[in-house]
Amino acid sequence: MFRRNSILIREIILKNLREQGLETPLLQKRLVDAWPVVMGEAIAALTVNCYIRNQTLFVHLSNPALRMELSMQRQDIVRRLNEHVGNQVIADVRFH
Repeated sequence: MFRRNSILIREIILKNLREQGLETPLLQKRLVDAWPVVMGEAIAALTVNCYIRNQTLFVHLSNPALRMELSMQRQDIVRRLNEHVGNQVIADVRFH
């Protein structure tokens, strides 16, 4: 009788993405797409643009008061977004 080395399909896909250099862009896309889910539709409606550069999420908001309020909650927002994606994708968030 022989022993089978069973590997989950998820592990195979992640390994393939990692080898091709596509894991990080995929995680970044998932994090940007998670912004309305994590922050809520009211904040998402006031969000003009959202992108990641050098492990920093840049969020352009149309409301200056909301910008200041969210700036005070930066670490909590980073933690919540990373938890939603399931990986350490960003280290900081900046509001403009």
